[in-house]
Amino acid sequence: MATEATRPQVFFSITIGDVPAGKIVMELYDDIAPRTTKNFQVLCQGNTVSEDGIKLTYKGCSFHRVIKNFMLQGGDFTNHNGTGGVSIYGEKFEDETFEVKHEKAGLLSMANAGPNTNGSQFFITTVATPHLDGKHVVFGRVIKGMGVVRRIENTETNDNDKPYQPVIIADCGDYDAKQEAAAIAAASADGDVYEEYPEDQLPADGSADGLKPDELLAIAGAVKQIGTDYFKKQDYATAAAKYEKAVRYLMELHPDPEDIAELSIEQKKLYYSLKVSCLLNISMCGLKLNAWAQTVKETSKVLAIEQKLKGRTDGLEAAVSASDKTKALFRRGQAKNALKEYENAVKDLTEAVALAPEDKLIARELAVGQKAIKDRAEKEKKMYAKMFS
Repeated sequence: MATEATRPQVFFSITIGDVPAGKIVMELYDDIAPRTTKNFQVLCQGNTVSEDGIKLTYKGCSFHRVIKNFMLQGGDFTNHNGTGGVSIYGEKFEDETFEVKHEKAGLLSMANAGPNTNGSQFFITTVATPHLDGKHVVFGRVIKGMGVVRRIENTETNDNDKPYQPVIIADCGDYDAKQEAAAIAAASADGDVYEEYPEDQLPADGSADGLKPDELLAIAGAVKQIGTDYFKKQDYATAAAKYEKAVRYLMELHPDPEDIAELSIEQKKLYYSLKVSCLLNISMCGLKLNAWAQTVKETSKVLAIEQKLKGRTDGLEAAVSASDKTKALFRRGQAKNALKEYENAVKDLTEAVALAPEDKLIARELAVGQKAIKDRAEKEKKMYAKMFS
């Protein structure tokens, strides 16, 4: 039996809609619930077959039930809908202990259909759930990857709490921290030594209080610069991913920090300078990658910030400059032209021309939208003429 210092660790590699979403690493309470943790660990390892010939593994299994501000449930590798699953001990096994309480987010607990009906299904809490104490066995906790847990928690679901985009355990097994560290070191040759999600990033001083505002701002700035390095290499997909990561660190500080008294005006100005720049850069990457919807989304965020800060007297109004607004309108207009939303494109581009009347590229893009509207009208006119001729 392991001690707390040597508890076993396992991992899930998650995909959402067939796109890799990251890794969840879990520590198992082998010293508290040895039978329950053995069941979970063996199912992660995936090397066992039941007497009925069922491969006992979480690999390929889905999170079939996701409820925001509650939990994520998975582990039904037979029916994939919450009605199946089997343990390594047989179909069901007993409740081992209720020692650990459901007192925080990130706890691993067994799903069941009543007392002593544990199988393979489990859930990960996303908030404290004390009403489950004494009913479900807590046997571990997430130690890395809470950002991935939050992504799953916030995925859209249907009326039965099933994610519209499949959330799949693409791989799983025992977690080798040394091997992972070596892989991270190799992957961070670009200088990005930071966790993908700020929830997993330890503060520089090792405290448990979370990242301080200046740390979040510094990390966001560093990752933004790495994104720019990729942009210069014309690796637009990686550049966009870095800019998005920088924004995640800013959002961890606060989604709307302008009225937070604990932050200085200098911190707020830096926050918006970084955020607006990252959003505009993502929009440019979207244009380069023909990801028109992404460009519309990111530029709309910039324009929403501009409206939100307009009229402030603390200096934050300048966080979105006239040049920034022009870029946002121009790029959104380009994307809407590409999406054949010509009327909306012309509206944005007309406003952009008013801000930058000497910019020939904007004028040219406006002409594209105006011509498309005119051509479509003439085509419709001819079509109707034929119909009634």
